[in-house]
Amino acid sequence: MEPNQQNKINIELSDEVAEGIYSNLAIITHSRSEFVIDFVKMLPGIPKAKVKSRIILTPQHTKRLLKALQENIKKFEQMHGNIVDTDMEQIPFSLGGPTAQA
Repeated sequence: MEPNQQNKINIELSDEVAEGIYSNLAIITHSRSEFVIDFVKMLPGIPKAKVKSRIILTPQHTKRLLKALQENIKKFEQMHGNIVDTDMEQIPFSLGGPTAQA
């Protein structure tokens, strides 16, 4: 086996997962040992929103994800121009624990 092949990971992507899930809100909570990111789909005029996917990460992996997102946003903006960050109204709910929104 060549040295380059040893470092490759074979990742399988099912058709269902490949379709993806639309989300227009992320709710982030954390404990001492993990970060929980809930991806939510909110629709205009509908007061109830659904969590469509939940990802649980270690703090270390969360930091690696943040770095990867920052690098990819930088590359995207170099190719397509700045992403305009629109102000979002404060959403009046809490899931308990420290919360941030993205």
